[in-house]
Amino acid sequence: MSFLVVTILTALLIALFLGFSLLRSRKTREPAAAYDLRVYREQLAGVDKDLARGVIGEADADRVRTEISRRILAADAQMQAGVDRAGPPRWASVTAFAVIALVVVGGAIWMYRQMGAAGLPDQPLSLRLEQAETLRAERPSQAEAEAAAPPAQLPQLDESYANLLNQLRETVAARPDDLQGHILLAQHEANAGNFPAAYAAQQRVIELSGDDIPADAFSHLAEMMILSVGGYVSPEAEEALRQALKRDPRHGPAQYYLGQMMVQIGRPDVGYRVWVDALRDAPVGAPWADAIRAQLDELAFRAGVFNAPEIPAAPGPSQGDVDAAAELTPEERQEMIKGMVNQLSERLASEGGSPEEWARLIAALGVLGEGQRAIDIKNEAMEVFAGNADAIELIDAAALQAGIAQ
Repeated sequence: MSFLVVTILTALLIALFLGFSLLRSRKTREPAAAYDLRVYREQLAGVDKDLARGVIGEADADRVRTEISRRILAADAQMQAGVDRAGPPRWASVTAFAVIALVVVGGAIWMYRQMGAAGLPDQPLSLRLEQAETLRAERPSQAEAEAAAPPAQLPQLDESYANLLNQLRETVAARPDDLQGHILLAQHEANAGNFPAAYAAQQRVIELSGDDIPADAFSHLAEMMILSVGGYVSPEAEEALRQALKRDPRHGPAQYYLGQMMVQIGRPDVGYRVWVDALRDAPVGAPWADAIRAQLDELAFRAGVFNAPEIPAAPGPSQGDVDAAAELTPEERQEMIKGMVNQLSERLASEGGSPEEWARLIAALGVLGEGQRAIDIKNEAMEVFAGNADAIELIDAAALQAGIAQ
């Protein structure tokens, strides 16, 4: 409320200053005729000086004096008659002052009511940081969030796929130490929309993998936890994200969800910095990068950033390509995807490519269900990047995602 009072008083002071200047001007403005009189008198004195120096003759001097004297008499008569008034009438000045006061003061009040928050107490930065830390420490756990969330509506599965999934569940239950079985179970539970079961299987994958766990394993765990509660990042999901970033500080999906968590606890400034760093290293076509770009402008505003850096979007399909793909039947779309995967495979076989491209090919083959081909590509990539620890780790993560990890 004190800020609102200060705003109104400041606007009122500005209006009074403008009004004083407006009303004062009509009293101090000199009539045009008075200015003319001074000029004519100076001209008359100049004629005598020119005559004394011999610049003009006596006859010319008399003629000029006569003309100037006539103009002086006319200007003096104009002043005496009051024909030339000083400025606009008083009623016009008073009306203008009233309009200025109404616009300045009333506009300030209206803008504050629209954009301000008069009913809220002061919120200094130190208090907001303290509130954010409290919210982070006291936010619900994964189990509490799941208990409070409405029941999830699972998609209707094809009967044959549902039978296969039930068989997989039974097999994994009978073989609790089968790493490959839990990898497949986590993948297919997620495909079926059963995210609590998916992250439970992924937790078992991490337990069975020992110390050599890629960043993707923890990122997948966090993502399935987050999806199971509608986008909320719980303390358990945060810990999984931290583990992923510990292994790969530039892991894009983990950075995306970590930035999302920072927004949820009231730290959009930190979330904005995390997302900008993620975008700088985003690979071509990364879906999480598109999600960041769609929300970055709003987050920049909330973070108080008004000169956001220009981060160019990675090249990808045009809107026409997207529209054309949307018109295809599922069979045609599947064939188009297979064609793109085959083109990538042929290019990597003939020209080579980056570890990211090899990893993308392996993951895509896993999604298409071509497990044996994905294994062959993985083995070839292992030979190509032998001795490159970072590339091997990326390929192993793609193999894990494709469900062919060994």
